[in-house]
Amino acid sequence: MDYFTSDLHFGHQNIIRHCGRPFLDVDEMDQALIQNWNQRVNSEDTVYILGDLFFTSKSPIEGILSALKGKKHLVLGNHDPNWIKKIPLSRYFETVSLMAQIKSGGRRLTLCHYPMMTWREPGEKSLLLYGHIHNNKKDVYWPLLSQMPFALNVSVEINGYQPVTVEELMENNQIWKEEKESKGS
Repeated sequence: MDYFTSDLHFGHQNIIRHCGRPFLDVDEMDQALIQNWNQRVNSEDTVYILGDLFFTSKSPIEGILSALKGKKHLVLGNHDPNWIKKIPLSRYFETVSLMAQIKSGGRRLTLCHYPMMTWREPGEKSLLLYGHIHNNKKDVYWPLLSQMPFALNVSVEINGYQPVTVEELMENNQIWKEEKESKGS
């Protein structure tokens, strides 16, 4: 099974307040993210992480990576360049890239940390999966991005703080796009 996620921000205390995450502190958040991941993913599953896996070096990076099940592929985000220098990447990741194009479930998927305006043949069989914006609907890009049905946000805030399938992404993004703006958006 292929799963997708982004913007976990292990070790980032301020992300809890910034994105309205339902955790008391960073330790609770990190433990919940690991638990949620491992309840869904088994050792044979593949997980594509679309950036910002960690935020600070205060988290036990190798301990967390060892705890996360599955075959992991990392698409780099804006917060990844520092922590990736501190570990042997090939021990934990099948691939590490700036962007990727894969096939999954009969669809062509373009994977990028950042939302893009266009990609190869946008449509039901060719999706863009992105992160970076978390659950933010307040920036100037939102009116346009909200009208792009084949661009799917994989950020943990809109996907139950767990890796999800493409089908779940489609459902979660529809719900998220229809929600009225709230304090955490």
